[in-house]
Amino acid sequence: MIDRGHLDRAGRAVTLRPVDDDNWRAVADVAPRDDQRRFVAALAARYLLLSTRSEVWTSLAVYADETVVGHVMWGVDDDGSHWIGGMVIDAAEQNRGVGRATVQTLATWLAARDGNPPVRLSYHPDNTAAATLYTSLGFHPTGATDDEELIAEQTLT
Repeated sequence: MIDRGHLDRAGRAVTLRPVDDDNWRAVADVAPRDDQRRFVAALAARYLLLSTRSEVWTSLAVYADETVVGHVMWGVDDDGSHWIGGMVIDAAEQNRGVGRATVQTLATWLAARDGNPPVRLSYHPDNTAAATLYTSLGFHPTGATDDEELIAEQTLT
């Protein structure tokens, strides 16, 4: 379990846990709001499959206290940078600070690995909510893109 002490706005502890036999169905069923489906998969099941079929990504279940409320992945690129991807917070759990706590938790955990590598993520330029969140957490656009997405980086010193 990855726990950095972050809480959502309701005071629930947000932790990241391995996807296992007990929680995979709840994680697979996580679905964003309809208006977000042009930016993320319609169900977290797609990201679970990607992490199962790829050696790059590792899926994690996002918990608020003891309830699965989302999905997020992490990976390490060839250049040693650590990546956050595939974050989906269930529609019913949005606007409660779960996404913020998830990124804070995973970014600080990743930054502590392997000598403080840069932590990167990407988002579609039209996804202003994601841009606002990531900027507020210290991610800055690098000027690079991946497909249609902007790449942002956080370097903790």
